[in-house]
Amino acid sequence: MSKIAVYFPGIGYHCDKPLLYYSRNIACELGYKNYRNISYTYNTGNIRGNDEKMKETYEALFLQTEAELADISWSDYDDVLFISKSIGTIIATSFAEKYRLKSAKHILYTPLAQTYLFNPNHAIGFIGTEDSWSNTDEIIRLSNANHIPLTVYDDCNHSLECNDTLKNLEILKDVMQRTMDFCKGTH
Repeated sequence: MSKIAVYFPGIGYHCDKPLLYYSRNIACELGYKNYRNISYTYNTGNIRGNDEKMKETYEALFLQTEAELADISWSDYDDVLFISKSIGTIIATSFAEKYRLKSAKHILYTPLAQTYLFNPNHAIGFIGTEDSWSNTDEIIRLSNANHIPLTVYDDCNHSLECNDTLKNLEILKDVMQRTMDFCKGTH
C-alpha cells in the first residue's frame, strides 16, 4: 500500500512545532515515509477577527499550497493523510474537496470554523477551551454535526497548551496517542 502524509501548518505554527513534529514522527513510524511539509509566506499582519484579511490570507496560502503539491499524482497513493493546524485545517479540507480526495484522512489540530465548510469525511479533531482563535462551543457543535470525533482540553490555548509544562507534556502525549490510534484505524 502506498501512503503519503501532508502537513499543513498554521500561521506562526510551522511544521517543526510539537503537534506537527511528533505527528510526523508517528506517521513515519506507521509507514507514511513519503510526506510533504507545506511552508507558507505570510505578511498580511494580524488577521484574527478580520474576515476580509482572513479570506485574503487563506486564498494566498491556498495558492502556495497548490504550487507546493502540484507535482503529486494523488492516484498513485492508496492512503492519503492530511495533518493540519489552525488555518492549515481550512487549507487541507478545501484542498481535499477541490481535488476530490474523498478518501483523504484528516487530523485537525485546533480547527477554525471555516474548516467545516469543506465537509471533511474521515477526520478527528482537537481543541482547547481557551483557544483565542476559535469559539470552542462552535467547534464542538460543528464537529458533532459533521460526525468528527473531537477531543477538548480544558484550559488549553490555540497550541493545546496551558500554564503547566508537565501538564502540557501529558496533553501532548494524549494527542499523539489519539493521533496514532486514528492513523492505525483504531480510534
